[in-house]
Amino acid sequence: MGTITRVIPENEKVRIIEVNNVVCWESNHQSYICVVASPKKESKLKGLKSFIAYQLTPSFNNIQVSRRYKHFDWLHERLEEKFSLIPIPPLPDKQISGRYEEQFIEHRKNQLQAFVDCVCKHPVLSRCAVWEHFITCTDEKLWKSGKRKAEKDELIGDNYFHAIETPEKSINHYTLEQEILSCSRFVQNMDGAVKHLMETSLDQSKKHQGPYKREFQKVGHAFYALGQAMSIEQPKYTGHENLVTAIKTTGDSYIAIGLLFEEQPKLDWEPLGDMLHVYKGILASLPEMLTFHKRAIQTKKDCEKLAFDQKMTANALEGVTKRTDVVSYALLAEINHFQNERAEEVSKSLKNFLTQQVNFYKKVKEITKVCPS
Repeated sequence: MGTITRVIPENEKVRIIEVNNVVCWESNHQSYICVVASPKKESKLKGLKSFIAYQLTPSFNNIQVSRRYKHFDWLHERLEEKFSLIPIPPLPDKQISGRYEEQFIEHRKNQLQAFVDCVCKHPVLSRCAVWEHFITCTDEKLWKSGKRKAEKDELIGDNYFHAIETPEKSINHYTLEQEILSCSRFVQNMDGAVKHLMETSLDQSKKHQGPYKREFQKVGHAFYALGQAMSIEQPKYTGHENLVTAIKTTGDSYIAIGLLFEEQPKLDWEPLGDMLHVYKGILASLPEMLTFHKRAIQTKKDCEKLAFDQKMTANALEGVTKRTDVVSYALLAEINHFQNERAEEVSKSLKNFLTQQVNFYKKVKEITKVCPS
């Protein structure tokens, strides 16, 4: 909210526009994706220190870079430091034990992909210098100098608002208040619901890989044991051999269904949980955004009082008003981006979840078809 005039490099400038009365970030660059793949265990210091490296490949150049979790963590800190009114999607939770297990590595890769997807889809984050450095730099010396440059960046926090260009007209304060009120209610309602579905997702994943698998295989082994017992002595009557085969096949089918349950969460519950992890992290950042904006509005009101008491000039008050409008425009642009993106992501995740559920029961049906009638 300071009054210092700064010269903003063209590549740092960000514009906010109005499209059909909706405030949004201007997106004037080619969209792209970045694939996180091929996690592998690497080491340094002659093998004394081991870590997992993930390979990132942006679609605009198809050049692969290698990054560790600690690099993602460093990037996340830079983004949070730079953007006060943009909630940065969360990274996977840190974990020490089991971090080299194959299942953990694969799941972390999927969660990092969810983080990368969010950044790539954001009109501001996807084109900021520190992110571009993160996904493109292949030279070790340039990587280190780029990191130092990012850590010395002055366009961070409050200063970053100098880089934002907004519509000339003053913001509609009634619309602003309604949007903020709506956002506050939305966050309050969604926070508990998202946490509950996340807990359900985790619970279902554990049950599929534990009790559900165990119970089906228990049934399967019981049927198979019966078939084995009946096959020890072959009674001389027609159909006995077919009956034994049918019982054993029934047992095998239940065992196979148990294995299906074990593998299923990777296809439905885990992807849903990964989406919710990102959603929950962003929701947790929104109250802080609203508080930041509330402080800016209060500063403006304090200045209006000073101007009324003739302790601040009209020109100075006008400057404060314009800077406050920039903060308000940025808040509205981010709220609208969040609502649009989350609706799309939730829809896509639910579609995948239901599709995989249907496919699961089709597989169960195919397995049971093998059982002789």
